[in-house]
Amino acid sequence: MAKIKLTKNELKKQKDALKMYRRYLPTLMLKKQQLQAEIRLTEIRIKELLEEKERIDESFKSWIAVYGETGIFTPGIVRITAVKTASGNIAGVSIPLFEGAEFAVVPYDLLATPLWLDTAVERMQRVLLLDLEAHIVEEQRKRLDHELRITTQRVNLFEKIKIPETRDHIKKIQVYLGDQQTAAVVRGKIAKRGMERAAQ
Repeated sequence: MAKIKLTKNELKKQKDALKMYRRYLPTLMLKKQQLQAEIRLTEIRIKELLEEKERIDESFKSWIAVYGETGIFTPGIVRITAVKTASGNIAGVSIPLFEGAEFAVVPYDLLATPLWLDTAVERMQRVLLLDLEAHIVEEQRKRLDHELRITTQRVNLFEKIKIPETRDHIKKIQVYLGDQQTAAVVRGKIAKRGMERAAQ
């Protein structure tokens, strides 16, 4: 605990500090709740994206034998050329927002290749989109989680340290100033009696 001055100025300073802590604490608590809610939403979204990817992967399994036979379909047939993102803000935290992606497909002869290749390319793009969005949403979650840790530390600092410490300082100063005032009154009475005796 820091050494405090036992003065009226210090008392005012401590009262002002207490008022400030009490004013900011509800805002911090609200921010903490908002961050927790947003983190839950990102976790739900990541789960949805992974489940959808799993469904597409399951549907791919029935086609795998066909893909392997011809050697036409290779993972390199579809390539990501650009990921479109924007910047967002949640509770004062800058987060990336997924807006889509652009793909380059290696040209192939529509007449010489099987019909299923179009479906395979389309599904591959869908899986890549899901992966990219999941990655961006995971980044959102990480940033929100980081901010939540900082906000929780501030809430705890105010609730468990600063507010109780400041209350103790105010009480200590008030007791000291009260004692000083009482002592001054007693000294004044003693001095008055001494003057009265001297006057007699």
